Amino acid sequence: MDPILARYQALEDKILAYAPDLDTQRLFSAFTYADSAHNGQLRKDGSPYITHPLAVAEIVADLDLDPDSVISALLHDCIEDTKATHEDIAKRFGEPVAALVEGVTKLSRVHYTSKEEQQMENLRKMFMAMAQDIRVILIKICDRLHNMRTMEYQSPSKQREKSLETMEIYAPIAHRLGMQKLKWELEDLSLRYLDPIGYKEIEMELAARSAAHEDFLAGIQQRIARRLSDEKISGRVYGRVKHTYSIYRKMFAQNKTLDEIFDLYAFRVIVDDIPECYNVLGCIHDMFNPVLGRFKDYIGTPKPNLYQSLHTTVIGREGIPFEVQIRTWEMHQTAEYGIAAHWKYKQGMANKNLGTEHDFEWVRKLLESQQDTDAEEFVRTLKVDMFADEVFVFTPNGDVKSLPAGATPIDFAYSIHSAVGNRMVGAKVNGRMVPYDHALSNGDIVEVLTAKNAKGPSRDWLKVAKSNEARNKIRQWFKREKREENIATGRSMFETELRRAGLKLDAVTNEAVLPHILHKVRQGTLDELYAAIGYGGTTASKTVAQVQDELQRLGRLQAERIASAAKTTAESMVIPGFTGGGGKTPKHSDSGIIVEGLGNCLVKFSKCCSPVPGDPVVGFITRGYGVSVHRQDCPNADPDRRKPGEEDRWVRVSWVEGGLPNYKTNLELSAKDRDGIALDVAMVLSAAKVKVTALYARSMSDGYAIVHIELEVRDKEELSSIINKLNNIQGVYQVVRATGK
Repeated sequence: MDPILARYQALEDKILAYAPDLDTQRLFSAFTYADSAHNGQLRKDGSPYITHPLAVAEIVADLDLDPDSVISALLHDCIEDTKATHEDIAKRFGEPVAALVEGVTKLSRVHYTSKEEQQMENLRKMFMAMAQDIRVILIKICDRLHNMRTMEYQSPSKQREKSLETMEIYAPIAHRLGMQKLKWELEDLSLRYLDPIGYKEIEMELAARSAAHEDFLAGIQQRIARRLSDEKISGRVYGRVKHTYSIYRKMFAQNKTLDEIFDLYAFRVIVDDIPECYNVLGCIHDMFNPVLGRFKDYIGTPKPNLYQSLHTTVIGREGIPFEVQIRTWEMHQTAEYGIAAHWKYKQGMANKNLGTEHDFEWVRKLLESQQDTDAEEFVRTLKVDMFADEVFVFTPNGDVKSLPAGATPIDFAYSIHSAVGNRMVGAKVNGRMVPYDHALSNGDIVEVLTAKNAKGPSRDWLKVAKSNEARNKIRQWFKREKREENIATGRSMFETELRRAGLKLDAVTNEAVLPHILHKVRQGTLDELYAAIGYGGTTASKTVAQVQDELQRLGRLQAERIASAAKTTAESMVIPGFTGGGGKTPKHSDSGIIVEGLGNCLVKFSKCCSPVPGDPVVGFITRGYGVSVHRQDCPNADPDRRKPGEEDRWVRVSWVEGGLPNYKTNLELSAKDRDGIALDVAMVLSAAKVKVTALYARSMSDGYAIVHIELEVRDKEELSSIINKLNNIQGVYQVVRATGK
């Protein structure tokens, strides 16, 4: 049998095991439709494209999702990558399937002004679809999981880009949905490409100790199993070593060795009912010494993602601490597969209390809080909301509220309702009055005091609130209630920032320029722009930076039009390969560059790749700016990317001795984030006696730090020496030169 057909048959058998009433003909029709639509398309590994949707459908079936979800998984790339349409899929397989496929499909055919905007629209569309049908994100996570499993066939830059996106967006979503099994695999696969050295170090160390780990796990497992047998408790016990990314975070974020990790081992005890969970807890604490402050009861207080379990950390006779999780079989299913385990479409397990819209209230809250944000803000706040550590507090009625760590009474008030936050005049925590900036702790009982005649929130609350939901609701209040004040405030802040940037308001409000400016900042009128700055929807500095970019773009367009109309002598007479003067040595500028065919022309070095003597280079004749010199390996100089009709504008250039004493270039250093990394870089550069014109570092959310360096060097040889010295700094895993994008 054909291998692909064999995989399809195995998929069908898998679904029939949990959905005996499966319409096999409809499923096979979806498979053949996808196979035909993707006919001729190949994956990066050379396999037929149908292997990808088939693999995604297999992962969806592993979650025991309904047949419509599996069919949607088979068809999920059809609208995006083939001639198939929403209408065609709806006609063949029904509107619910078409809606699921549409929800998963990216907006790849729409023009966007920036990558951030594209990402925003893709994510926003996905979340809106989630709010209607959570199966959209379940399929999307399965899609991303298979892409990560086959990421070795992608380029290094694509591997890092997709891995970072997975770590920042998809793994946290899987966590919020309670899908721990998929979350762990997504994190481990992402880490493999984000820090291959760190990943390999942990894997090798775990492999070297595997025999000792297995002995310890087996010994503890047997002791717990014997005790359960003695107590006549029916249950299953198994242990494991924590997954790689979990270990990585503890080792590198907390600067610990593998021996210093407190809870390297985890054991699970799965029993039949809740009373037995607590009986087992008593047995565990009787057998081993419990660690104070390390017990959590998620059965009595479940997490918002439906997770339930008892967690305790104990120390055995060996002196090794380990975690024990105790749960029922139903809780275990939920812990592994989260929402998918109890989704209302699952065959034979409909439960009115599970998989309802209430379970996904956080999706709708997230959408509501991001309605008026721009692309950059949306993506940033999404990451914050997804990654935030949680604190669980209670209302006076005993309802549980999940808030980000460090949350204040302001965050609590707005989590209840916008009106409660807007009318808040005070707050009590555990019966005592507290200030607005009081940090809430797990188990706090919070009461909000309100008044009908309250003046509304203060702008200072924006600095106190920790949740994006609260901050956005405060901004919306100011936007709605204080429009005239916002316009006046915003105009003043905008004009101040313009003066700081050396610009006049007249240059922005000019009739020929203003429409372009408003389009750039995504506002309809000047008053709307002022109001957005006034209520905090955007900042004056960011807006002025956008204005500067747009003015520069308009200036370049005007210069190009003038240059084109003038048809300058230099451009019209340039013949590639012509040296002029009967084959004499061509002249060169003070830059140290010989331009073949041109003499005494303006030469500039491209900022995208910053070439230095010793680099193979090529020149491009610009309109009005002379010859731009690129490294030959710069993507912007790639022959495949050159525009038709511009071949004659690419000319040969070469280095000549006796040019400039130093040349500016740029480096990007990636390292594990730690205190003093920027200082170490600066000391190495100082010792090398190299002139540094700019150096700045930023911490990434994944535990890395990126250091940007602008420096001056004599040639490529000196630059290579500096790169080697930087690579020897502790924690540095990569130093690369700037390349065009």
